[in-house]
Amino acid sequence: MLGEYRISGRRAADIAADIERAVGSGDLSPGQVLPPMRELAVDLGVNPNTVAAAYRTLRERGVIETAGRRGSRVRQRPVSTAREAISVEVPPGVRDVSTGNPDPALLPALAPAMTAAALEGDRRPVLYGEEAVEPRLEELARAAFTADGVPSRPVAVASGSLDAIERVLAAHLRPGDAVAVEDPGWGSLLDLVPALGLRLVPVAVDDEGPGPEAVESALAQGARALVVTDRAQNPTGAVLGEGRARELREILGRFPRTLLIEDDHGHGIVGSPPHPLAGATERWAFVRSTAKAYGPDLRIAVLTGDEVTLDRVRGRQRLGPGWVSRLSQRAVVRLWTDGAVDTAAVAAAYDGRRGALIGALAGYGVAARGRSGLNVWVPVPDETGAVARLLHAGWAVAPGARFRLSAPAGVRVTVSGLERADTGELARAIAAAVGEAGGVRRRYG
Repeated sequence: MLGEYRISGRRAADIAADIERAVGSGDLSPGQVLPPMRELAVDLGVNPNTVAAAYRTLRERGVIETAGRRGSRVRQRPVSTAREAISVEVPPGVRDVSTGNPDPALLPALAPAMTAAALEGDRRPVLYGEEAVEPRLEELARAAFTADGVPSRPVAVASGSLDAIERVLAAHLRPGDAVAVEDPGWGSLLDLVPALGLRLVPVAVDDEGPGPEAVESALAQGARALVVTDRAQNPTGAVLGEGRARELREILGRFPRTLLIEDDHGHGIVGSPPHPLAGATERWAFVRSTAKAYGPDLRIAVLTGDEVTLDRVRGRQRLGPGWVSRLSQRAVVRLWTDGAVDTAAVAAAYDGRRGALIGALAGYGVAARGRSGLNVWVPVPDETGAVARLLHAGWAVAPGARFRLSAPAGVRVTVSGLERADTGELARAIAAAVGEAGGVRRRYG
């Protein structure tokens, strides 16, 4: 059953650690079936309850899954192996359009804002016991949330969107609970959910966001939380439209105890307005990060939500890091008040690059998706083959497996560093790779 590998340990913690080490090293591979609990207990000379406790720990950590009489097996995507590992090594001379990073040329200069924040810190240092949120940042964030139709509630600050989402999930859910997520969706979120011991429930996404039927089905089957991207959905670029938002609010109204988390991924880089779902359920959170518009290294996300959720998030944060650096928060205040980012200009730049690539692909008969943001999603019949052919042609794209659960195969192309002059060459290479991957050889001349 396990080939040459023999599980060891006498205590539940030791058995669980041994199995997790084996999964991380590759000695136990995804899908591999583990011994029945009683059988392993006899082999190790321990009580079956000890093995049961070890397996429970591994399930909660997202390493294994149990399917009734079929027993326990290593997850196809064990938490021990992050989705970032599904990547392409980029040789010298190959253009990398796989990263998901913003265009550095469109990011604002940070030196003035950081200098101003440091000078203010010298004059008025932040000491233990002070508020976790910079008052001016909270004021600006609340005003922006209100202007976009998000209910006026308390504000917290986290170290990026993923940190905020993790804190909200941990505030309400327990190991074994199910979370409905977009499919395809953000790879880091697809890693985080099982790492918290939670179960992923895929929800299909089109250009308008999560499909209503898929959302209703997931919630009816017991998903306790739903994570939605409002704009610039990663990897498809979907934008939650007004009509779709209305449909989803109606569905959420029938499941008021659902924990709703919205990630406004396109804040600062998308021209279309958000259509938030916030307030459609009793427990909710709305998250905005500075990463895409102001730079990933700022590590600042502001979030708001219902009072219970925000109280739990802030309370747990006080027992951990305490707060996110007020120096960084003050720098963000300066960037916001100075209008350091021209959202319309940034959105137009990304729109132009996406539109050019999608249009060029359409000329070759290749359908691609990308209504907003940094990325274009290209469906392919053979993902591995398409990635390999593109690499051979001089282009590194992100394999769709990083973003998929049950969605069809595809590749993600980041357009932020793409020059207009290169668009035609890239489109031609993608079209050739897609055609050959599908068993069709064409001439692109």
